[in-house]
Amino acid sequence: MSLSLDAIRIALGGKRLLELSCTIEPGEIVTIMGPSGSGKSTLLAYIGGFLAPEFEASGRVLFHGEDVTERRAELRHIGILFQDPLLFPHMSVGGNLAFGLTSSVKGRQARSAKVNEALKDIDLENFAARDPATLSGGQKARVALARVLLSEPCALLLDEPFSKLDAGLRDQMRKHVFDRARLNGLPTLLVTHDEEDANAAGGRIIRLDEPSTHSPISA
Repeated sequence: MSLSLDAIRIALGGKRLLELSCTIEPGEIVTIMGPSGSGKSTLLAYIGGFLAPEFEASGRVLFHGEDVTERRAELRHIGILFQDPLLFPHMSVGGNLAFGLTSSVKGRQARSAKVNEALKDIDLENFAARDPATLSGGQKARVALARVLLSEPCALLLDEPFSKLDAGLRDQMRKHVFDRARLNGLPTLLVTHDEEDANAAGGRIIRLDEPSTHSPISA
């Protein structure tokens, strides 16, 4: 399904942060770039349904033409990756992945099979019983992505998920995340201040720090 942002406007204390309209097609990756404070992460929070109440926002979020703007976050079926993997420390790697499974996967055997399949897909086969604390940064990032994909999201939001990885891992994870987004046909919105992230994504780039941002952006 496509993800459309229709006349989104976000302000704080009466000061406008951004105005944006765009449509992201299935499997397309659109990058939003801008300095800190330009509203990049705030935009993702509005799309995801967890914008802090101190912000003023208007405009519609639509999936394939269906307005989901008023839905609670958990009913929007949007996956999001942050700078930190945010794995649950009290759960095993397998437990973290099982947490992401939808309710349509019923029965212990079926759920275990889905988890093992996901681990194989990220080259972490037989890691189900491992403590997340024993994983490397790249391994944690792969588990976080696999957990999001197991939730069968309608769209993927990326909030600078590569910024805390070293250079070698960053290249590897960019390819892994972008390949999975395209393979799963997910409309994907990446926010970053890193030109290399934007170039690796290979799609449209919307720059919030350009003079044109004094007017509403359409892309």
